[in-house]
Amino acid sequence: MKNEHYATWLYRVLALILAVLLFFYVNSTQSSSSNQTNTGKTSLTATKTVTVSVPLQLNVNSNKYFVTGYPERVKVTLKGPLALVTTTANTQNFKVYAALSDLGVGKHQVTLHQEGLNHEIESSINPAKITVDIEPRRTVSFPVKVRYNKQNIAAGYTAGTATTDVTNVKATGAANEIARVSQVIAQLSVPQNTKKTVNNQAVIEALDSSGKTVNVILTPSTTTVNLPITSEGESKTVDVKLNAKNGASGTTYKLSSNVTSVKAFGSASQLKSLSSVAVDVDVSDVKSQATKTVTLDTNDNHVTAFDPATIKVTVKATAN
Repeated sequence: MKNEHYATWLYRVLALILAVLLFFYVNSTQSSSSNQTNTGKTSLTATKTVTVSVPLQLNVNSNKYFVTGYPERVKVTLKGPLALVTTTANTQNFKVYAALSDLGVGKHQVTLHQEGLNHEIESSINPAKITVDIEPRRTVSFPVKVRYNKQNIAAGYTAGTATTDVTNVKATGAANEIARVSQVIAQLSVPQNTKKTVNNQAVIEALDSSGKTVNVILTPSTTTVNLPITSEGESKTVDVKLNAKNGASGTTYKLSSNVTSVKAFGSASQLKSLSSVAVDVDVSDVKSQATKTVTLDTNDNHVTAFDPATIKVTVKATAN
C-alpha cells in the first residue's frame, strides 16, 4: 500500500511539472507570434518623405513653337510607404510636365503636373506654377565673322585674314529673338604679344546691334579659326598648285579651289625663289566627291606665313 501511495504522489508532481512547462511554452509562442505580427505591421505602415530633382518636360509642338522662361529642373517632394518612396526616388520612373499644346503665342502661367506616380504616394511640385513665353519657332542662316583683340598682336607684326572651317551657322529660336540678331561672331582668343600664327577653337555667338548675346541655339556652336601672324616684312603673291596625295590606283582625281593665289610672307631671299605654293591634298578617303579644308605648309614652302593660311579644295574622283 505504501508503494502505491508513493507512486500516486509521484504522478501528481510530474503532472504539475508538465503543466507548468506547457504553460510557459504556449506563452512564449504567443509572445513571439505577436512580436512578428507587430514587426510586419510596422514595416508595412512605415512612411518616408524625400525631395528629388527631376527634369521638366514640355508638351508642345517644338517644330512650330519655341518656348523660353521655364526651369530645366524642378523639385518634387514624395511621401508614402517607405519601400515605394525609396524605389521611386532611386528610379525616378515618373515625369513632371507643363501642358502647353492648347496655348497660343504669348506669355502664360501654367500649373505643372506629374504622371506615373503610384497612387499610394503623395507629391508636391516646387515650383507648382511657372511662366513661359511661347513664340513662333524660326531658323535662319548667318555668316560667321571672326573677332579678336588686335592690340594683342606684337609690335612689328601684322595679322592677315582669319579663316574658319565654318563659314555659316544656323540660328534657331523664337522669332522675336532671331529678329534681334545683328551678327554672328567667332570669338578668337589671341594671347598678348603674339608673334606667330594662331590656330584655335573659337566659340560662336549671336549678338544684337548693341553687342549683347541673343538667346538662340547656334548649329554648330564652335569653329576652328586660323589667324596668320607675320612680321611686317616683304610679301609676294604666288599661284596655288594643288597636288593629290595618297590616291588609289586606277583612279583619277580632279582638284579645284576658288582660291587660285595667296600672299606669301618672308625674307627677300625666301620669296625670291618662290614662284608658286605647293598644296598637298590627302584624297585617300574620297570615293566620288568631297570638299576639304587644307592648311598651307610654311615649312615645305620655306616662308614665314601665308594669307589666307587655309583654303577649301573640292576633290572629284573618277575610276579609269
